[in-house]
Amino acid sequence: MKPRLLPFLASGVLLFLWSCSSSPTTYDLILRNAMIYDGSGNPGVAGDLAVNADTIAAIGDLGKARGKQEIDVKGMALSPGFVNMLSWATESLLVDGRGLSDIKQGVTLEVMGEGESMGPLNDSMRQEMLRMQKDVRYAIPWTTLGEYLQHLEDSGIAPNVASFVGATSLRVHEIGYADRPPTPEELERMRALVRQAMEEGALGVGSSLIYAPAFYAKTDELIALCQVAGEYGGMYITHMRSEGNKLLEAVDEVIRIAREAGLPAEIYHLKAAGKNNWPKMNQVIAKMDSARSAGLRITADMYNYPAGATGLDASMPPWVQEGGYGAWAARLQDPAIRNKVMAEMKTDATAWENLYFSAGSADNVLLVGFRADSLRKYTGKTLAEVARLRGKSPEETAMDLVVQDSSRVGTVYFLMSEDNIRKQIQLPYLSFGSDAGALAAEGVFLQYSTHPRAYGNFARLLGKYVRDEQVIPLEEAVRKLSALPCENLKIARRGQLKPGYYADLVVFDPQAIGDRATFENPHQYSVGVEHVFVNGIQVLQDGEPTGKPAGRFVKGPGWVSK
Repeated sequence: MKPRLLPFLASGVLLFLWSCSSSPTTYDLILRNAMIYDGSGNPGVAGDLAVNADTIAAIGDLGKARGKQEIDVKGMALSPGFVNMLSWATESLLVDGRGLSDIKQGVTLEVMGEGESMGPLNDSMRQEMLRMQKDVRYAIPWTTLGEYLQHLEDSGIAPNVASFVGATSLRVHEIGYADRPPTPEELERMRALVRQAMEEGALGVGSSLIYAPAFYAKTDELIALCQVAGEYGGMYITHMRSEGNKLLEAVDEVIRIAREAGLPAEIYHLKAAGKNNWPKMNQVIAKMDSARSAGLRITADMYNYPAGATGLDASMPPWVQEGGYGAWAARLQDPAIRNKVMAEMKTDATAWENLYFSAGSADNVLLVGFRADSLRKYTGKTLAEVARLRGKSPEETAMDLVVQDSSRVGTVYFLMSEDNIRKQIQLPYLSFGSDAGALAAEGVFLQYSTHPRAYGNFARLLGKYVRDEQVIPLEEAVRKLSALPCENLKIARRGQLKPGYYADLVVFDPQAIGDRATFENPHQYSVGVEHVFVNGIQVLQDGEPTGKPAGRFVKGPGWVSK
């Protein structure tokens, strides 16, 4: 109830009397009796939250107010929607906009652009994307990154979406797959593409430097691209040049780029890969802390598993991949080249990131994604198992599979230490990303396996590491899942529960939330999230999707309204 000022004239003096409105305030939605974690890192507070349209209208004791829709969430936690800092929902949302594997964990914003982004495209890039489609098939009516993100919103999606522009995509757009630096003219065109992407709403520049052709980019090239993003308030985010033998040098490169380009930088999926590199994590943290103390905004994100997922390309040297997949596959059929590649796969390399060697053995390399129907019988088997079935060495088998599948073959590598995972979770500047698509445990997505992080990364944090192991308190986990990434990305009016902020909301049971996906059976939804709202629209009700298209294209700090 709001007080009203009633003026009247008495003895020539204007007086004001307070009276109370006879009708209670009405909101579109009220969530009642919640334990509210507002994203600030403060402990939860009991109360109610009201929403009008797409915006949080009030928080507190709203007992006398009324809601057109009211939900009693007693015993539940209410928090801001979670941010997936490394999402590969780029294709999955095109064919299923519900984003169920993430929505069921409370994710309301998918952040894309690890090296490769869905724009800018030229004609050859568009044709290659169409040619490489297998199970997930879609038209490509867009050219720029902004057009792609707007296309997602227009097509009807449950979560919000945002993206970095990929340094790999910029390089392919102008140079192709050649192992050479850009000419001055090519570099200026790449910088112009960054400028266009930033004005369309990109968050900054993203890179993935262990993969060809991104591997061919020198530091100066990345600085030149990041300088443009920095002019618009954007950031640099990177899958570093090494997460293993050259881990410390790779962190130094990130810090140098941030310093010389004049922008914040984030390390994707922070890890020390390979048992011999596990002790380096303390030095990595020391380097990041030192840079932050010197005034640089250096942050990181991670997924909460001891294994990563990529492809068999991460088992082979970049030189054999120059020119793109076709040239790579052709070289792998040359006996002399095969022998050289085989020898390098068995080597503890420092010039490139050899995940096959870092995994320790072919028994720690799990095959999860094939294009060819004839090879899908190997899904879920280790490279060692498949090698034995085929009567060849694991190295020969890996090369054969890449050629026969017409792809890099989706692969899980067991590389990391649980002790380091717990240590990283406690870093105050670390957020979280799945490094996976937003999938569904049905239809086309069951044609291939995946990493369990696609279904469990966020719920695993809140269940295993917060409730069960008490690595960090719940209020700190919520901050890392919401306010921290939005602050790093300079996204306004999201990430906290405050009046005037967009109503991206998650209602979950802290005692029940948890992951169910495993490496053996990854297509299993997490449990414990009851309700999810995106821009004030309910997309998950009592744990089930509503099918409502609430998601928007969330624009970065450089967006220029056309």
